[in-house]
Amino acid sequence: QVQLVESGGGLVQAGGSLRLSCAASGRTFSIYTAWFRQAPGKEREFVAALRYSNSNTWYADSVKGRFTIDRDNAKNTVYLQMNSLEPEDTAVYYCAADTRNDYSRPYYNTGRYDYWGQGTQVTVSS
Repeated sequence: QVQLVESGGGLVQAGGSLRLSCAASGRTFSIYTAWFRQAPGKEREFVAALRYSNSNTWYADSVKGRFTIDRDNAKNTVYLQMNSLEPEDTAVYYCAADTRNDYSRPYYNTGRYDYWGQGTQVTVSS
């Protein structure tokens, strides 16, 4: 079992920054850790992913150059640094962990991930 707890969300003006944290406990090993987001009335969408074995990272086109995913192994925590925030970034942000290494689903697919956090709200005002 893996427990994921997100924090760091809040209200920020457009152009501002936030840093989200995802603290893992329990069985902390994972293949990928990712961030997804879900805006009201929309499907959950991929934001960023990090592969533990080689620290490779991937980003959705909409956040590339503005968001950075990284980790602190000593704290079992993955972060999402979000800069130049836009109103379109408003959503609930979820942390997810893949412990099964299911090659049938790509890293940007929600089905790949078997553990999810409860989400943290990010609201960007214009």
